[in-house]
Amino acid sequence: MNGLRVVPARRHGQERLYVCLNDGRSVAWYDRDTARVNLLSEDRREDVLGVLRPFLTGPVTVGPPPVPTSAELARLTLHPDDDLAPNRPGEALLIDLDRDPGPAHRLRPDPRRRALTAEQTVGAALDRLEGGGLHILHSVPLPGGDRIHHLLIGPAGLFSVHALHAHKQRVLITDPMVTVGRREPRPLLRRIRADADRASHALTAEVHAVLVVVGPARLDTPTPPREVRVLRDTGIADLGRLGGVLKPADVEALHAMARDRHTWLRV
Repeated sequence: MNGLRVVPARRHGQERLYVCLNDGRSVAWYDRDTARVNLLSEDRREDVLGVLRPFLTGPVTVGPPPVPTSAELARLTLHPDDDLAPNRPGEALLIDLDRDPGPAHRLRPDPRRRALTAEQTVGAALDRLEGGGLHILHSVPLPGGDRIHHLLIGPAGLFSVHALHAHKQRVLITDPMVTVGRREPRPLLRRIRADADRASHALTAEVHAVLVVVGPARLDTPTPPREVRVLRDTGIADLGRLGGVLKPADVEALHAMARDRHTWLRV
């Protein structure tokens, strides 16, 4: 019992069979048209092939999702309105606050401004990593009003980074719940994993989830959370020191896909 199930779907006109975990996240998919099984994690190879076996007809290719070809990249000549690369850290919040700044006098600080401070802090630290084959995108929009705070693409792979404001407060993480100070716990890790999973589908590549806690007085993680790397904002530079798994050409191809707004419309 490997906890996997097969879900049929159509994507970009192609018939696919997604292999999903019990919580709905995908670990692989089978393209019938190309007879290819695309693995997001090599560790799941045998389990994936086992659950797909009744659906496979004839020989199939098995491996990580292919990087876009030069012909596919040629179609990514972007109109300025569709290019996400110029987005500032917290771009969506900046626009929202500009449109609706809220009342001049409030009993409590506007939570949007705390969130903006966190995204700007993390974004500035990530921007300092850029160069040497690393690319950073900020405020990547997803359907339904969601967004990825920051996306790092580099030799070490792809990372969906979520910023959490916790200035001088204790943060307790008990997967999937995150408690900041005296606020009510909320299942933030569930959302962070879902964002990374949606990014994996959009880019047809494995995307790792990262939570960056900004300015906590104390950060407690009694048990390491599943599939989410947790960092303080002072440890962001560690992401730039991870070992390489992608070739430079692959990094550039994935960056070209990720910066195109249309890439994210159907995830």
